[in-house]
Amino acid sequence: MTKLQDAEIMAPVGSFESLSAAINAGADSVYFGVTQLNMRAKAAHNMTIEDLGEIAKIAHKNNVKTYLVVNTLLYDHDTIVMKKIVDTARDDGIDAIIAFDFACVNYCNEIEMPVHMSVQFSISNYETVKFFAQFTNRIVLARELNLEQIKNIYEQIKKNNLIGNEGRLMEVEAFAHGALCVAQSGRCWMSVYTDNSSANRGACRQNCRAKYKVTDVDTGKELIVDNQYIMSAADICTIDFLDKVLDAGVQVLKIEGRGRSPEYVATVVRVYKKALQDIANGDYTKEKIDKYFVELKKVFNRKLSHGNYYLGKEIGEYSDVYGSKATHEKEFIGRVTHYYPKINIAEIKVDTNVIKNGDKFVFIGATTGTLGGHVKGLRVDGKISESAERGDMITFEVSSRVRINDKLYIVKKKEKYQNE
Repeated sequence: MTKLQDAEIMAPVGSFESLSAAINAGADSVYFGVTQLNMRAKAAHNMTIEDLGEIAKIAHKNNVKTYLVVNTLLYDHDTIVMKKIVDTARDDGIDAIIAFDFACVNYCNEIEMPVHMSVQFSISNYETVKFFAQFTNRIVLARELNLEQIKNIYEQIKKNNLIGNEGRLMEVEAFAHGALCVAQSGRCWMSVYTDNSSANRGACRQNCRAKYKVTDVDTGKELIVDNQYIMSAADICTIDFLDKVLDAGVQVLKIEGRGRSPEYVATVVRVYKKALQDIANGDYTKEKIDKYFVELKKVFNRKLSHGNYYLGKEIGEYSDVYGSKATHEKEFIGRVTHYYPKINIAEIKVDTNVIKNGDKFVFIGATTGTLGGHVKGLRVDGKISESAERGDMITFEVSSRVRINDKLYIVKKKEKYQNE
């Protein structure tokens, strides 16, 4: 079993807002891509190569590790760019590269840059882990493995004292939460078939998330299906069996979602961090787990499922909607114009919508990350008020510092969930 003090929560980062959100929520590490050569190059937000030094500086100041994703298939002409990215990452103090192509793995070894094996390698057995130990100290296991298979691999690592190339016992990383690709460990060919746009080179068109009809090609008859989203897999969620994931030997709990919002990052990291603390305190109860689910369902999700961790014990789950099943949504209000640190008051110019005392809010900013709460002490142009609207200059109390140009949103239950 993974010792709780050794468990690492790895958060997805697609912007400096998400980086700050991850750090403030308690992430132990973050992973991100730059504009090229990563599997979310087209489908998600990305940093730039010029940002790497600042990312490392901010993260390391907060004792958070940094991992750069360079995990696409590489053609010959890509290797020049790959080497430039890896060289810059090493020089700027990034902790490790997450790689798929052996050209990148080999180059990282040549220049003594730590490298982790991506999920796309579909590492599914101990012998493969043993092979990769000469190149790395950490492997991301295939998403298709169940808990029993993961535990078997981990037990063999311990039994054989399998040491990686950095001199430590081989480390096991697995996806704990977030989107699940319908393809084998993310290696999908649908986009290249339909749009000549290779998902394996970071240009996934998300074809699996669309509606489809099933047609008999001989008769032309359409088959009736209950759910038109027949290839859109539901999200992985391990929050209700996190203790069993740790018991299986998973040391790094990876959260998917580099294209998702800062509040998604903050919420998911915070909930999983709290669950780890509750497990450590012997307070990981059904009542607590029910509360975790309430929080996780507030942010983007395509329905939460156990993924493949209990494969064979439950029916595989698929999303029944396009986009998110989040129970809550946010509405933009305006931007911060001033912050009064001695009295913890934020000043905001209302650009749109209405805000009232008691409304749930969230600030989002590159340095602030996310800061939430409920509006109290609302004033409009210095006068006590119950509400404010477009054009008003407002102030209200906040729990900690916000910054000029931070965006303010109010958070509401979606109409369909109002009675829940």
